[in-house]
Amino acid sequence: MNVSVVVPTIGRASLDELLAVLAGQLGTAAPGEVELLVVRDRPVDVAVPARLRALTRVLDGPGRGPAAARNVGWRAARHDWIAFLDDDVRPGPGWWHALRADLSLPGAVGGSIGRIRVPLPPDRRPTDWERCTAALSTSHWITADMAYRRSALAAVGGFDERFPRAYREDAELAFRVRAAGWRLVRGARQTTHPVRPENRWVSLRTQRGNADDALLYRLYGSHWRSLLQVPPGRRPRHVAITLAGVGALVAAACAADRRARRPAGLAAAVGALGWLAGTAEFAAARIAPGPPTAAERTTMLLTSAAIPPLAVWHWLRGWLRAGPRPRPVR
Repeated sequence: MNVSVVVPTIGRASLDELLAVLAGQLGTAAPGEVELLVVRDRPVDVAVPARLRALTRVLDGPGRGPAAARNVGWRAARHDWIAFLDDDVRPGPGWWHALRADLSLPGAVGGSIGRIRVPLPPDRRPTDWERCTAALSTSHWITADMAYRRSALAAVGGFDERFPRAYREDAELAFRVRAAGWRLVRGARQTTHPVRPENRWVSLRTQRGNADDALLYRLYGSHWRSLLQVPPGRRPRHVAITLAGVGALVAAACAADRRARRPAGLAAAVGALGWLAGTAEFAAARIAPGPPTAAERTTMLLTSAAIPPLAVWHWLRGWLRAGPRPRPVR
């Protein structure tokens, strides 16, 4: 079983740790059995361990995100199976041998995902960001550790490069592979995905993914979540909270007119109550499972007020950018 391992990277320090783990495992492979392709999505130095140098090629991606970088990798690969790893994961002990066993599959199977483990603090409740990362352990077909047959990737055109973030691009590819008649299975190999250090505002930055959700809606219609095996989100509530807040502001502005003061004031009060109730429910849902610290609760309160309008804004931006009739990659 010959395998090409593709790792897209933006030069995070975690890449060195991943390469060190792979050096201990791939370095024992037979000649010609495996190759490693590291695809740089920006100009960064890649320190390849000595034991990996004969197996490794460092390629340059187009700088348009991990989907485009992975396309560069698998199209340059020499082997029939392509194993994708993110640059912030840690393959478990015996991962290489388990991968080869996982890929001994009948021809109707087009891909195999590893079992993802996200370590959480043992002595306290996880933060909001830690819980978001932990959701990767139950996600379908994520490319943290996902292998595809080259023929399956070629049949569907690879990753859709209109998805510029590490968000939904893997689920969208998996849907097209399954729609083309291939089966996807879960393997036995194990990979750890540590929680990446982030600042308290990370939940605001992740709202950019709503633009990708809008593209998926354009591509596959209102049932895109069930088609792609993506769990339901809170966007309808975010829209309601945002409309209530905008309505309150508009009504308050109209109240400056004496003739409309009373009805506008009433509308402003109703809108403000709706916004407050929705925001409070959202904040409570995020605070309850987290650590009971002042810093976490303050962060949840502040970001819960900002997330609904940000989510709506990015959704609208993605909807408009997608155009009227986008088509899936073929």
